[in-house]
Amino acid sequence: MKQIEIKISNHEINYEKAVMYMESRVDGINRNQSKELLWFLSHNHIFTQGTSATKEEVLNSNVIDVIKSNRGGKTTYHGPGQRIVYFMLNLNDKNKDIRKFITIIENSLISFLSSYNVEAQAFKDRVGIWVTKSNNVTFDKEKKIGAIGLRIKKWITYHGLSFNINPNLKYYNYIHSCGLKEYENTSMEELGIKLDQSEFDNKFKKIFIEKLKNI
Repeated sequence: MKQIEIKISNHEINYEKAVMYMESRVDGINRNQSKELLWFLSHNHIFTQGTSATKEEVLNSNVIDVIKSNRGGKTTYHGPGQRIVYFMLNLNDKNKDIRKFITIIENSLISFLSSYNVEAQAFKDRVGIWVTKSNNVTFDKEKKIGAIGLRIKKWITYHGLSFNINPNLKYYNYIHSCGLKEYENTSMEELGIKLDQSEFDNKFKKIFIEKLKNI
């Protein structure tokens, strides 16, 4: 497997600038001028709406900016305390299977969480990572801790995963997160787990790169 560059940003990155950076990087990868990239970062408070989002998913648009995004998926929240992983990877020299690629992202986060005694799973009918059990306590109803939204251009991926370490969860009250009204979101902090951002970056990176060998 070709070497994948890792970019770690410890200050908040403007969402639109991040998208512009990803699009230019994808073009570079397509022309064989840039390496594939995993980018770990955070955004300031925003709601983003993917290509299948509707206006009704934002319950209060006056709280923070609402930005239309070219990623797949519906409405989600980004902000401090949430870690983003953007995947700029070339599936032309791997398996051209988007579903399998998403499964690798899901399974990487599920494996990561299991090392903190958190059980999580993915469901076919709703994308994302859902906590079902934490510290040996089973939830009555699963809670979402990670969201996935991708875009593919000429079989090169971009956008990616958001994971709640310790964001202010109240912002989810202003949207139907990922279009779902009846489910709550959670975070490592809410589960009683103190997690350092760099610890997440390092652990997740290793798990994901290992699992990517299976595609």
